[in-house]
Amino acid sequence: MNLEGRVGVVTGGATGLGLQMATALAEAGANVVICSRKLDNCEEAAHGIEKLGVKALAYGCDVTKPDQVETLKEATMQKFGRVDALINNAGRAWVAPVEEMPLERWQQVLDLNITAPFLCAQAFGREMIKVKRGKIINIASIAGLVGRNPKNYNSIAYGTSKGALVNFTRDLAVKWAQHNIQVNAICPGFFVTPINVKMFDKVSDQIVGEIPLGRTGGEDDLKGLVVVLASDASNFMTGTVIPVDGGTTAW
Repeated sequence: MNLEGRVGVVTGGATGLGLQMATALAEAGANVVICSRKLDNCEEAAHGIEKLGVKALAYGCDVTKPDQVETLKEATMQKFGRVDALINNAGRAWVAPVEEMPLERWQQVLDLNITAPFLCAQAFGREMIKVKRGKIINIASIAGLVGRNPKNYNSIAYGTSKGALVNFTRDLAVKWAQHNIQVNAICPGFFVTPINVKMFDKVSDQIVGEIPLGRTGGEDDLKGLVVVLASDASNFMTGTVIPVDGGTTAW
């Protein structure tokens, strides 16, 4: 599980779950590329990462744009000369009843949650294929595994896109096994982040009531798994979809 000298790319890595996972990679010794649309946030996160004794690259990028993904890959290769792990974490949701969901918002959610992981996997995967090794970790959601209570989670586009990401993970794992690239997915349950904290404050009792462990995900609860999946510890794991949800999908 030692990541010393390796390079991990984390999309949406400047805040929330992305920053938690980027920090985990750095704590295990990896150099980290942090990208999101807001460069200022990336620079702040990268500064904190470097305090852990590794190198970090902050890069402003809209991962739904193929040309920007390509320049992100080029910047990574120019600075580090390699890419060992890609964490497709950038995502979004739009809350609305199904019958009122605007097509524009539906498309925006799918563009970021499923098209962007395809674009990033394609760009960075080409580099991994050259060296016959690599790790791709897609951050899906338990919303991609089951239907959710509309009183708390009324985003049909989010659940649909995360379900697509789950099967993208499985199929890409099969397609790229020949290149020794392991592709796995993490399906977080409810973690409080800057994006959802206002919603959580309104319905916290209901949300926590659906979690057998009786709490939401914490600041360290994704760290161990992401290091396993980014390291040699997972060399015989591919196409795996792992919930980290406090038991939510167990009942």
